[in-house]
Amino acid sequence: MKNTLLLFLFLTCLPLQFSMAQTARRVDTAQTTYSNPLNVQFGDPYVLYTGDTYYMYGTGGGAEKGFAAYSSKDLVNWKKEGQVYFHDNKNGWSDPNAGWGGAYWAPEVYEVNGKFYMFYSAQWKENPANEEENFRIGVAVADKPTGPFIDMESKPIFDPGYPIIDANVFFDTDGKAYLYYSRAAYKHPVESQVADWAREKGWFKEIEESWVYGVKLKPDFSGVIGEPVLLLRPPVGLNDKQTEWESRSVTAREVNRRWTEGSVTFRKDSTYYIMYSSNYFGGQHYAVGYATSNSPLGPFEKAANNPVLQKNTGKGGTVTGTGHNSITYSPDGKEMFIVYHGRTTKTGDERVVFIDRMEVKDGKIKVFGPTTTPQKLPSGVRADKNK
Repeated sequence: MKNTLLLFLFLTCLPLQFSMAQTARRVDTAQTTYSNPLNVQFGDPYVLYTGDTYYMYGTGGGAEKGFAAYSSKDLVNWKKEGQVYFHDNKNGWSDPNAGWGGAYWAPEVYEVNGKFYMFYSAQWKENPANEEENFRIGVAVADKPTGPFIDMESKPIFDPGYPIIDANVFFDTDGKAYLYYSRAAYKHPVESQVADWAREKGWFKEIEESWVYGVKLKPDFSGVIGEPVLLLRPPVGLNDKQTEWESRSVTAREVNRRWTEGSVTFRKDSTYYIMYSSNYFGGQHYAVGYATSNSPLGPFEKAANNPVLQKNTGKGGTVTGTGHNSITYSPDGKEMFIVYHGRTTKTGDERVVFIDRMEVKDGKIKVFGPTTTPQKLPSGVRADKNK
């Protein structure tokens, strides 16, 4: 009788113990890992780390004619901070009624001497030729990373005479600052063997291209110093090893443009790295490559292992349209992360944010992504404090 009672109690408690163990494992997994995509609907994400907090800015995210922000302690869980830049601030220079809703794109924020400076793209209201794409780059400043950001001047930072987007600023160890940007492909047809091939195929009459330039910045960000230098452009020849991956939007007949945009520059040891995105930002072939130089203004040489980030649907994955990245580091500074937008079969056309580990070793960049499976939390994040 005693043995029977013990057996009954054991069998009764077994499902409860199994359930508790399963629950414990689920809680433990939730606290020690994260999965992409993050719950942030941004394009062109940029992350600033200040104090002990990360702030993310990007295109869209619910902002009305401006930019919104999110904050996080761990790079994984993000809280909405609301809109931080409004186009109609006292020095606003953009046209919110122009194409693409004013084209408020790709904000990046930098902390300098206790102030926060936002570089961004928008449609310039000074448009006597009524250009469809009249993009320029502006700078707004705030006392806090959550704004409100006010334009420094009632005009763009400079006017190169053609539309420009995707500002990125690099601060070198000697204190000099450099502005990198992309000349938009608008009204910029370029002759190349790829263009000849597309014409022969009857696909397109011409191929427009966007190119990445760099130029020195004035210390107070009121303008630029000297003339911009061409740093990156799509390859000209069909035999160039970069041609295949940088021309997929053309060869897939998505659009008659080849892009080089969304650049981000950093330095490791004595080498300057510039990461960039190619192909149609609204298509599945958007991908990231990089180039290296021993000078912030080049010449840059594209890497043999490009692209370092691209869609994974050919390998059974669900992610496409990976691009326009920034970089950041774990809270303890030991791990490097790439922050970028992409799409999944579940999110459809909505751009969502991914973060994945990357490394720079022996002069080469390697990206461990795109991932959608559970990944370890960034180093320096305490699992019991992850909220």
